[in-house]
Amino acid sequence: MLGLLEGASYDDVGAVSHGTTVATNQLLEGKVDALGFITTEGYEAMLEIARQSVPDGYGNSYFWVKPDRIVPRDLVKGVGGRLDFTGAEVRPLDEEAARKAARWFRDRGINTLGVCFLHAYANSSHEERMREIIAEEHPDATVSVSSEVLREYREYERAMTTLVDAAVKPRLSAYVNNIKMRLAEGAGRQVPFYVMKSNGGVLSADEVVHQPITTVLSGPAAGALGAALIAQNAGFDKVLTSDGGGTSTDVSVVIDGEPTLTTEGSVGVYPSKIPMIDVVTVGAGGGSIAHLSPEGTLKVGPQSAGADPGPICYGKGGTEVTITDAHVFLGRIPPHLLGGEIPLDVGAAREGIVALAEKLNLSPEACAVGILEISAWNQANALRQVTVKRGLDVRDFALTTFGGSGSLLLCRLVDILGVPTVLVPPNPGNVSAFGLLTVDVKNDYVQTHVSLQEQLDATAITEVVETLTEQARVALEKEGFAPEQHAFVRTADLRYFGQAFEVRVAVPEGDLDKAALDEVAERFHAEHRALYGYDFSNDATQQVEWVNLRVSGVGPIQRPDIARIEATGQDAARGSRKVCFDPEDGYVETPLLWRTDLAPGAEIEGPAIIEEFGSTVPLHPGFAARIDDFGNIIVTRKADR
Repeated sequence: MLGLLEGASYDDVGAVSHGTTVATNQLLEGKVDALGFITTEGYEAMLEIARQSVPDGYGNSYFWVKPDRIVPRDLVKGVGGRLDFTGAEVRPLDEEAARKAARWFRDRGINTLGVCFLHAYANSSHEERMREIIAEEHPDATVSVSSEVLREYREYERAMTTLVDAAVKPRLSAYVNNIKMRLAEGAGRQVPFYVMKSNGGVLSADEVVHQPITTVLSGPAAGALGAALIAQNAGFDKVLTSDGGGTSTDVSVVIDGEPTLTTEGSVGVYPSKIPMIDVVTVGAGGGSIAHLSPEGTLKVGPQSAGADPGPICYGKGGTEVTITDAHVFLGRIPPHLLGGEIPLDVGAAREGIVALAEKLNLSPEACAVGILEISAWNQANALRQVTVKRGLDVRDFALTTFGGSGSLLLCRLVDILGVPTVLVPPNPGNVSAFGLLTVDVKNDYVQTHVSLQEQLDATAITEVVETLTEQARVALEKEGFAPEQHAFVRTADLRYFGQAFEVRVAVPEGDLDKAALDEVAERFHAEHRALYGYDFSNDATQQVEWVNLRVSGVGPIQRPDIARIEATGQDAARGSRKVCFDPEDGYVETPLLWRTDLAPGAEIEGPAIIEEFGSTVPLHPGFAARIDDFGNIIVTRKADR
């Protein structure tokens, strides 16, 4: 289970940190098992109504069909009872209806349930009683309640986040508990075991199984943090990260070493309103399947062949062409993986490409390049979402690519986006693992508290913040941090009265008197101006409204240093291989370089293929690369050198 260095034993293991894409992949591929939803009577159509928003590219709602709901309408049950927005009870919970709903799901074998009652963020009593009733009537059910998952208003987002939490809980809990058990068996003791969260922190395995929604971007978050530290160490303070794996590619923005955070994220079609590193995930990984749409056009992803059976070239029974098959057919990756440990069936990949090309009336080379071109544009569009859509100029950033497949299309991304530089770290497949060594333990707590700035009660604000801080303090104590190690980050979500969305700003430490609250409002004006180009700081008629208060509890860790490398070999090529970069040019004899042979200061001109144990960098004609003092490959266009 646990790979140990030669000469090491389990006695040398102090702790294990783990990032996982179990929840990410489950949601991306839409593999949500039968799921039930219990909500306030009269609001059973909440998921169908959703929000009046249409994805970009459709122009208007006439051409767009809503995706299937995470819970179909026939698996939604309403229960009587009502709270108002203050949490006061308007009507008591209808316990007979609650029992009837629990029995209905039990009788149909629906064992995963999400509960979201109106205004439960202000008063959790109805949801807590509903959970007790479910435990009595349907003891086998796995249950998530909104007042524990997301204690803030907006019932649709709260319901969706709760249902996503419920959907991934069975699979993630089994996965994490299995690792925990096997670690204990191997070590003969309980090894401290942490799981990466989407917010850029880690949490003990014992706690994370109770809040699985926090791991939906676990692996991508670790990668973004690792890449952030590597790029900053290499002298880049504005960085885009692109983490390519077998099923997906995850992209994010890093400024001054810190990834940006959001609570407006989603995985696939599922919004998840929890604090997370602002990662956009697309189904464009090495195993993403190329297929024909109903209209007869070529599509790539989001469906994935996974690792079993995997791409056709794995020789494990896969029958559908994937991105990896296109790469190996074009010669851009070697006919083996992991330094020769896993041979690839190039002939089988060729047969799959040829069959698909015939359906499209294309040459096999044009078909394979087309598959990769679509994948590159999917990745580029994801990178635009985290830059252009946030008011950032993508050309101001360096791009850091990592993961097993993350660097295969970097030259095309340079062409499409216009980024000036790409950095590929050493051992790019291990960047996410490295990132796990750089993160603190972190827990987030939120409470909706809507009030206009001029009507704020400093005492009430202080009470809410202190309550959230105490929750964070208790969590840090459970994680083993002494009181003197505790750190607390306070923020608030503000907006102009009448706006639909908020801007998050820092809340100063110390007493929250009127001066401190006014300082928060000034920070909001400045942040609004930075984001949108204007603010109403000089308009007395436009009021500022507070919406949510947040506290993050942080248990700090010691981050590792990144060492400079020494020359370990020579820069000469180890041979050559025919590679197709452009179907019109066909296959060209291309030198093959082994990455660990390349010393700091080495320069390479494309075309070339740079290979290492777990990754490959195809350097297209017109591009050049150099090796910096830390072993990073720095890629630019020749014209830009």
